[in-house]
Amino acid sequence: MLERKRRKDRTEITFVLPAETPPGPVSVVGDFNAWTPGTHELRPRPDGTRAVTVALPTKADHSFRYLAAGDYWFNDDTVDGRYDGNSHLST
Repeated sequence: MLERKRRKDRTEITFVLPAETPPGPVSVVGDFNAWTPGTHELRPRPDGTRAVTVALPTKADHSFRYLAAGDYWFNDDTVDGRYDGNSHLST
């Protein structure tokens, strides 16, 4: 699930997943972090989910995927669409 907060000069995207689905550490990787695992690792939140927030430029398109333990790649079902097999979002 994605949470969006539009600011004057950027959009803050919070990537949210259930606490243990999938199990183990999960990172969001995409064109905004040069597809580098571990740069944006989801952390536990008090509500029982885990999340990470990334500030992105407004009026831009981005591709991303999640990477979980065991080299398990997966997409977000709540995104704006898919492109080349990746999740796609517009800010």
